[in-house]
Amino acid sequence: MTVLPEVLPDGLLAPRYDGLALSSVLPAAAGALGVDLTTATGTRSTQARTDLALPAADRVCVVLVDGLGHTNLTERAGHAPFLRSLLASSRVLTSSFPSTTAAAIGTFGTGTSPGRTGMLGYTQRNAATGRLANMVSWEGAAPPQELQQEPPVLEQVAATGREVLSVGPARFAGSGMTVAALRGARYVAAESIADRVDTVSWELTAPGLVYLYWGDVDKAGHHHGWRSRQWGDALSDLDRELGRLARSLPHGTLLLVTADHGMVDVDRSQRWDVARTPALGRGVALVGGEPRAVHVYTHADQAAAVAGRWSEVLGDAALVALREDAVAAGWFGPVAEHVLPTIGDVVVAMRGRATVVDSRTQTPASMQLVGVHGSLTRTEMQVPLLVTTT
Repeated sequence: MTVLPEVLPDGLLAPRYDGLALSSVLPAAAGALGVDLTTATGTRSTQARTDLALPAADRVCVVLVDGLGHTNLTERAGHAPFLRSLLASSRVLTSSFPSTTAAAIGTFGTGTSPGRTGMLGYTQRNAATGRLANMVSWEGAAPPQELQQEPPVLEQVAATGREVLSVGPARFAGSGMTVAALRGARYVAAESIADRVDTVSWELTAPGLVYLYWGDVDKAGHHHGWRSRQWGDALSDLDRELGRLARSLPHGTLLLVTADHGMVDVDRSQRWDVARTPALGRGVALVGGEPRAVHVYTHADQAAAVAGRWSEVLGDAALVALREDAVAAGWFGPVAEHVLPTIGDVVVAMRGRATVVDSRTQTPASMQLVGVHGSLTRTEMQVPLLVTTT
């Protein structure tokens, strides 16, 4: 049986769901617009605005750059002169656990926590079917408003009569994740970053709140690593367009740039495959999550034994916890009763550059990704909040 340490080992950072946290960004943006709301985890928009030191504004643009962690940005800032110019006055926020898009977007969109949204990782067990659901494609998942029951911040702002817009690729319009976490906004499809910037600039000629998503930095990191030339090129392309956005927005517009998580590059010599490691597979019914943050669903009464074996096999490469201990430690924030069965019976947070995969359910391409995320390292957990008023 494993026991979580009272203090996380060096290099690991516990998630936050209030104050300087990713969950505060949209409530704070609402507060800047004069909207008073309080989320289910107690984040009030007026306090969030104070915590993040945002001025009042009648036009707000929130840009979320997938995969642009604070460490990743600061170490590659030579590729991003506009964003670099904002770093000195920026704030460092803490993401959710797992530090991955599905969990973080749910947290960001509702101002709550994965334990409230039920969006717990790249894949997770659907309690109704007993099978893995993909929380990005939404394949195998329950209907989004059934699975994610918290009111999204964009929906609450729109209910006040303010114009609320979401700008992203056409394929995300009406997608499971959009409906679950970001519903309430009028969705405008635009594919290239240049087209998205043009759309935002036009829409904010009138007061309101606009959310813009960009995913190519994360994509480059997954395929080539965040230290690669390709990642630097993707950052440069984004930076050029965000600089143009700041120059083209109406005077007095509040522009916020943040991210859902950071990224580490894997060490393939520290990769375990559950399908090929008998000690990891024994007593296990299903493996969900992702290579850096694993939900292990065990057979009945096997959780403690499975946790012990995983801890022994992975050693210092992982922090292994029983569900109840991870919940008590606040990894998932406040947890709703209906979400609890979706969390792994055993939860594993990888350390260093190590990963765990399961070749029975994961594709060869997904197991060959260079850049990954999901765990509790500072590189994965810390994201920037860059603020400027045009």
